[in-house]
Amino acid sequence: MNWTLVLPELVLAICGLLALVAGVIPKRDTSYAINMAVLGALLLSGVLVLVQPEGTAFAGQYVSDAFTKFTKLLVVAGAALGVLVAMDWNAKQGLAKFEFPILLLFSTIGMMIMLSANDLLTLYIGLELLSLSLYVIAAFDRDNGRSSEAGLKYFVLGALASGLLLYGASLIYGFSGTTNFDRIADAIGTAEAVPFGLVVGLVFVLAALAFKVSAVPFHMWTPDVYEGAPTPVTAFFASAPKVAAIGLLTRVAAGPFGDLAGQWQQIIILCSLASMVLGALAAIGQTNIKRLMAYSSIGHVGYALMGLAVGSELGVRALLVYMAIYLFTNVGAFAVLIAMRRNGQSLEKVEDLAGLGRTDPAMALAMTLFMFSMAGIPPLAGFFGKYFVIGAAIQGGFITLAVVGVLSSAVSAYYYLRVIKVMYFDAGIGALDARPASLSVVLAGTGLFTLFFFAFPGLFLSAAQAAVAALVG
Repeated sequence: MNWTLVLPELVLAICGLLALVAGVIPKRDTSYAINMAVLGALLLSGVLVLVQPEGTAFAGQYVSDAFTKFTKLLVVAGAALGVLVAMDWNAKQGLAKFEFPILLLFSTIGMMIMLSANDLLTLYIGLELLSLSLYVIAAFDRDNGRSSEAGLKYFVLGALASGLLLYGASLIYGFSGTTNFDRIADAIGTAEAVPFGLVVGLVFVLAALAFKVSAVPFHMWTPDVYEGAPTPVTAFFASAPKVAAIGLLTRVAAGPFGDLAGQWQQIIILCSLASMVLGALAAIGQTNIKRLMAYSSIGHVGYALMGLAVGSELGVRALLVYMAIYLFTNVGAFAVLIAMRRNGQSLEKVEDLAGLGRTDPAMALAMTLFMFSMAGIPPLAGFFGKYFVIGAAIQGGFITLAVVGVLSSAVSAYYYLRVIKVMYFDAGIGALDARPASLSVVLAGTGLFTLFFFAFPGLFLSAAQAAVAALVG
């Protein structure tokens, strides 16, 4: 057993347990100190991921390679940004409890285990650790009926998805004789005819993972949970867990079931098409900006799945670059939403941004960058994300996917531009409250990334290429 491979998760787990003890012992408020400690633990974990050796541990149930490193670093970055954007908001809402950053930390451990899973049981353990943490933080504002409702809806539908996953895993085990990814791939590769029951099991597993990434038609929980959960929680939901779930879906589809691409491609193509179309059309009439961003995230998942549907190295590389760009752009946009406070009250309507271009030009400029990027306007980061996935679809011969992607992007530009129009051209209601320094740091970092991505795309492309080579090689 190679313990050095699991050091990033092990360090986070130990830090989480120590933070729990530190939170319950003293009488005074320790939430700020624990937030800082969790940020430090995430930074240390990120460094350990960078120097993590490659190999397998726990009898082949855990794997470390370039793919896990790429996706884990994104997840750690998303979790750290999630802690940063939540600190001031929680304090002003009376939710500055020490449990919040610890729950984010444990959810990060779950995501990292998911991404390193080389066995269906390891996959399930990581997914449940993530899900249980997310159920709690969705309902973290327990005195708010909408937050409690969001947590309950997410829990009920999440339990259904977990049931689907376990049933699918049991079918795969029954027809292949193993739960290990490498042995499943061997069983499929050496079989004269793939058992129909194994394909049915794969369908159930893919359906459960499609729920986790909120791909149509498994998206029904997303708008309500995004709207009801506290805004920093929504920001976290839309970033790190989505990257982890997409990474896990990619590993499962392209790894053990790579030889069954003809079967699972049909499902992924359908989910991709439906997600892009629904994400573009359903967001048009939204007045609540959190619901608008929920449908936007569904649309972006459709674009990411386009890369997986292609089934080639080029497609998976495009998917990884797309998710990296999506993570930072999305967190930046949600940082603006979290900063939307007037007279101490949190705001959620699109019209609440009216006049922001005059009262806070810097934040309005940052939001403009994020909206243009999500719409795919060059030369911003989002343009390159869509360019890579649509280009991969065209090269792979998936012309319908590419055409729907371009048309959906054109339609979705309407509601992104509407946000910009409200900020600069609508009459202002009044200035928003001064934003905290932590949000300014996040806005500056994500804004610069979005604006100057064109100067260093090769860095991400080369890292993504190495990740893909590790996955399919």
